[in-house]
Amino acid sequence: MARRTTLSAALLLAAVATVGMNPTSAQASPPGTKDVTAVLFEWKYASVAKECTSTLGPAGYGYVQVSPPAEHIQGAQWWTSYQPVSYKIAGRLGDRTAFQNMVSTCHAAGVKVVVDTVINHMSAGSGTGTGGSSYTKYNYPGLYSSYDFDDCTSQISNYADRWNVQHCELVGLADLDTGESYVRGAIAGYMNDLLTLGVDGFRIDAAKHIDTADLANIKSRLTNPSAYWKQEVIYGAGEAVQPTEYTGNGDVQEFRYAYDLKRVFNNENLAYLKNYGEAWGYLNSSVAGVFVDNHDTERNGSTLTYKDGATYTLANVFMLAWPYGAPDVNSGYEWSDADAGPPNGGTVNACWQDGWKCQHKWPEIMRMVAFRNATRGQAVTNWWDNGGDAIAFGRGSKGYVAINHESGSLSHTYQTSLPAGTYCNVQNNTTVTVNSSGQFTATLGAHTALAIYAGKSSC
Repeated sequence: MARRTTLSAALLLAAVATVGMNPTSAQASPPGTKDVTAVLFEWKYASVAKECTSTLGPAGYGYVQVSPPAEHIQGAQWWTSYQPVSYKIAGRLGDRTAFQNMVSTCHAAGVKVVVDTVINHMSAGSGTGTGGSSYTKYNYPGLYSSYDFDDCTSQISNYADRWNVQHCELVGLADLDTGESYVRGAIAGYMNDLLTLGVDGFRIDAAKHIDTADLANIKSRLTNPSAYWKQEVIYGAGEAVQPTEYTGNGDVQEFRYAYDLKRVFNNENLAYLKNYGEAWGYLNSSVAGVFVDNHDTERNGSTLTYKDGATYTLANVFMLAWPYGAPDVNSGYEWSDADAGPPNGGTVNACWQDGWKCQHKWPEIMRMVAFRNATRGQAVTNWWDNGGDAIAFGRGSKGYVAINHESGSLSHTYQTSLPAGTYCNVQNNTTVTVNSSGQFTATLGAHTALAIYAGKSSC
């Protein structure tokens, strides 16, 4: 979602949206055979480059999403990255050279790059940006003047009113008039510049606050109009703007998936997940971007977070094993102050040091990326549950997962569609033997999982 000046995360969450059942078009999830994105939130680009080589490529991640590269307001808080003051690549996470090097290095590691792209608004206030540009609200020399902003200069106040949502200011940020040809061209120019540096796709921040026709026009101006798009359109019951309006442009982030995972894992039964996806009223799987948490939701309490320990881990295991949508694995840093910026200004010297959580590298999560790649295109088979918080399911003849979210250990004989043989349980690097009937017996400890897949026989 879009960011704030000094407003609370709770107020920021007020920007929400709505989803219907049927998308207007069914575009592919991220192209290629690997659809998992590691979202390295507020990582410096030099650190991202190293991580692509050491971890993301070898683990099978298809994409890395990086935080906004445009010049922005100064300040230590994370949300300063979401108040651009120019379209120069001159944010705190790295200059143009660092960004270019990151893209090239990630590509060499087989990882594509998605950029979090802030095009709904500019800043609130005045000053000098991280790249030295002077600015005042509504005046960004050489880029925008007051004529390029919407006439409504008050904050959004009514999410049942489409005009208010898409023409007024999100938490006081100068709202660009994306209906103007000049503004559309300037935004496309920024995105085309990123494309020249090799970027493969864009996460469109605060997309709900931009008319979908405006976004379609901007996308049509790109040198690569088929570049991957993932749009932030948050569901909100009874709201005027519907996420289904945006599926013609590309994927849309399905926030209800994350909200419901929290509720089911914390308060309900995992057995309910048997038909998770479209049957719950979500977007079509082919246009849905999913996640357990993102940088906003982990701060506003609407989803599970790293602070939920094993429950969070199991939710990520489920997401990566379940064939709905294109998953993001959020990877951030410890925080007690929801406004706090990244440790070391975004430099990651090592995972699990200096507050960096590196969820993308937690073994139980990271190893599920290869599971997902190996089972791609396989339907859910052999579902089993105990009526409570223990579930298991196969992915055709390619894989099988069991999750025990009960408070005690559980022994069970599972029926799979896997060929007989020995497999590595990638959750804990032990072996599992499947017999000629496709069965195996295993004991899972409380709040642990098991995952095996074809092609992974040894640990």
